[in-house]
Parts: sequence; structure tokens; C-alpha cells
Amino acid sequence: MPVPVVSENRGDERGALLAYLDAQRGGIRRALHGLTDEQARSRPTVSAFSLADILKHVAVGEQSSLATMRGEPFDFEAGVKRWEDGLAVGDDETVEELLDLYARVARETEETVRSVPSLDDTFSAPKMPWDEGGPRSWRWGLLHQIEETARHAGHADIIRETIDGKGAFDLVFETGALPEPDWSSFR
Repeated sequence: MPVPVVSENRGDERGALLAYLDAQRGGIRRALHGLTDEQARSRPTVSAFSLADILKHVAVGEQSSLATMRGEPFDFEAGVKRWEDGLAVGDDETVEELLDLYARVARETEETVRSVPSLDDTFSAPKMPWDEGGPRSWRWGLLHQIEETARHAGHADIIRETIDGKGAFDLVFETGALPEPDWSSFR
């Protein structure tokens, strides 16, 4: 838990879920803090992903999930192409542009989630090789997005530590997401 998530207002389930999603997004954004584009594009581990690749992947993935949740038409071949394109940063893409995209997607997700009458409302998940698809609640969709983002935030932590040794807490304090505590008061 690199940053605490403020407790929801009583009964604000949407707010709580969105806050947890944003906390995980923050981990990904912070993993890129202070790096050059070259460092962000580097692949210092056996992973096929760089930090920039992870950023693009989570932005495109969240955007695609939101489209599905909204009931936008899904074309499997186009979806596969979009997913594949979302796995690697193009030479013409910058980390700054991808951070801007991720911020826009986050705002769009929040606005859309807050406009849905109930988290019990459903959308139809398309059939995929790993899932039969079918009706899903918006709650399920948000929880799935939190899960996916958290997985990639942890992946980003490992890649960042490999680049320069900075861990998640180092970056939390360095970016001002939290003030560094007086550690001596915990002894």
C-alpha cells in the first residue's frame, strides 16, 4: 500500500472504487517520475514491457474496457489489433503524451461511472478465448479494472527498481504523494 486510500463517505461505493482505481493509477504514473524517455522505454528486466509500454497498455486497456461497459459495438479483429498496438510504444509517442492520454481516460472513466444509475446495472462482456462473456455488473467492471491496474502497477514497481533502485515508497515521498514520516516515532 504505497498510498492510503481515504475512506469513502458512508454509502459512496462508487467513490471508494474510483479512489482505489486512482491509487493504482498513481503507482504507474509515479514509476515514471523523473525518468528520461529513454529510461522509460528501456527494458531492464526479462519482461517484454518497458514502463512506457505499461503506461500505454493500461491506458488503452482501460479505454477499451470502458467502451465495452458503455455497450459500444465490439469487433473482435479490431479489438485484437487495438490490444496488440497497445502493448508497445511507437517511436512517435512520448511518455508525456501517454500520461496525458491516461489522465483523459481516467477522467472519462470517472465521469461515466458517476453517470451510471446503479453499479448493479449490467453490460455485456464479449466472448474471449479466456472468458465466455455475458452480463456483468458495473461493479464487476470496476473491480476488474482495479485488478488489472494493480497487477501492472506492481510490474511497474519492479521495472523501476531495476532501472535506478527507487521503490514505490521512495517515489511516493519524492513526488509528494505523502510526506515522509518520522520513522523514529515508530520504534
